Amino acid sequence: MVAIAADAEVASKTVYLAFESKAGVLRALWNKLLRGDEEEAPVAERDWYREVVDEPDPERQLRLNARNSRGRKERIGDVLDVIRAGAPVDPEVDALWSRIQGEFHANQQVIVESLAAKKALRPGLEVERATDILWMLNHPDVWQHLVRERGWTPEDYERWFADTACAQLLAPKLAP
Repeated sequence: MVAIAADAEVASKTVYLAFESKAGVLRALWNKLLRGDEEEAPVAERDWYREVVDEPDPERQLRLNARNSRGRKERIGDVLDVIRAGAPVDPEVDALWSRIQGEFHANQQVIVESLAAKKALRPGLEVERATDILWMLNHPDVWQHLVRERGWTPEDYERWFADTACAQLLAPKLAP
């Protein structure tokens, strides 16, 4: 916190008052990077997310989700790594990581429910299972492994994620 205050050229107390803790700094940074602006609106109310949920074509919907996933992960990947690494050693950061995971799963579920409402899911695939599949394919750890560790380009990730999500979730006549 002292280093943050020094870089911002403010008193340490100012940083503590604004963020309360290191986890508070991470939470604020996470929210800013995820949303892309200063507005307080949650992801569910963001235009880029609503575009996915409201898209009438199921395949296009999943491709838009892959595009958004790539853009967000390019922007938040480093901070997410810090949060994930800090979770086992700091209860507040662990709570933040858990909250991020829960919100992320819930956002993926809204997309899947939209697919289900269009009767676009593979026959026999329930919303709960489809949500878990989409959440896992879109999980930040997958991005980390493929892009950062295996050297995939962000474009490769986006294409793979979109193709795989379509193949795993959509009814055969709707899959590419």
